Amino acid sequence: MEWGTLRAEQPVVTQLLQHAVWRERLPHAYIFEGEDRDEQLGAAFLLARAFLCSNNDPAAKPCNQCSECKRVQSGQHPDIIIIRSDGLSIKKAQVEFLQKEFAYKGMESTRKAYIIEEADKMTTSAANSLLASLEEPEGEALAILETENLHFLLPTIVSRSQVISFRPLSEASRQAHLREKGETEEVAAIKARVGNKPTSLEDGERTNWIVQGRQVVIQLAEEVFQRPLQAKWLLQDKWHTHFNDREGLDTGLDFLLFWYRDVLYTKWGREDLAYPDQLERLKTEALNRSESMLAAQMKAVMEAKRYLAANVNPQLLMERLLLRLQEGSNFASSDWHSL
Repeated sequence: MEWGTLRAEQPVVTQLLQHAVWRERLPHAYIFEGEDRDEQLGAAFLLARAFLCSNNDPAAKPCNQCSECKRVQSGQHPDIIIIRSDGLSIKKAQVEFLQKEFAYKGMESTRKAYIIEEADKMTTSAANSLLASLEEPEGEALAILETENLHFLLPTIVSRSQVISFRPLSEASRQAHLREKGETEEVAAIKARVGNKPTSLEDGERTNWIVQGRQVVIQLAEEVFQRPLQAKWLLQDKWHTHFNDREGLDTGLDFLLFWYRDVLYTKWGREDLAYPDQLERLKTEALNRSESMLAAQMKAVMEAKRYLAANVNPQLLMERLLLRLQEGSNFASSDWHSL
């Protein structure tokens, strides 16, 4: 990523970061927060490259010509440390390793930078350990914490960092970006809407998972519409098999929400669809569903997401949701008393 690329989507963010580089007044810690992790990480590496660049002209950083820039670009710079979650969390031992590394002088220069991906996954002990480094940074150090969930970070960490908020990209921009990276129209359309969910999967695995999951959702929507008595069988046979944990189920509910939104969009004549290859099915369902029924179905899915976050039993939740979708009605609080 370069400044021009970042400016096209995030002009305010670019201005803030460039001016800090030009004035050589970078704070010791940033928090990059927003929905698009790829963009935030691209900006983090761009800023780290500018920070380590050896060009004497601040306005020309990063120059992409010096050895520091080239090593950052190749992922081989010894003075950049990347911290990622170990399993489901970032552990105290990882932060302690980071602190130990920063106790030594930089190998290429006097400066060092570190990037913590998904910083909200730090355990409490890891976050408290990092706090000490932010309060008393070692030498010329730059910390960049990337997160989609700023409110999950310790307030004391947030208060000691400069927060840079990345505005959400439009679905159209994200979709175009994914197409440029080689995704098919169908996968790009759904990926642009769910972002990096589920986060437990690597990008290649996530793509395969999305392809399979989107097909399960299309089949379930078809059963609800055409063969409601068979829908419960599909729920047991395919839905629970694919969406087999809470994060996956939450993403599956997003897929389902996009389906009913697409039916409504089709009724309105809009073309920005999550399922562009299913236009004929969407048209058929739109002709047979009123706007009020579609609104009720969408609300039912959103309510299901809320109850899932409250640790309601996933299998029972989906059975109740299926009934509501078939009836085209909303959840009532009494529906959940037995869960």
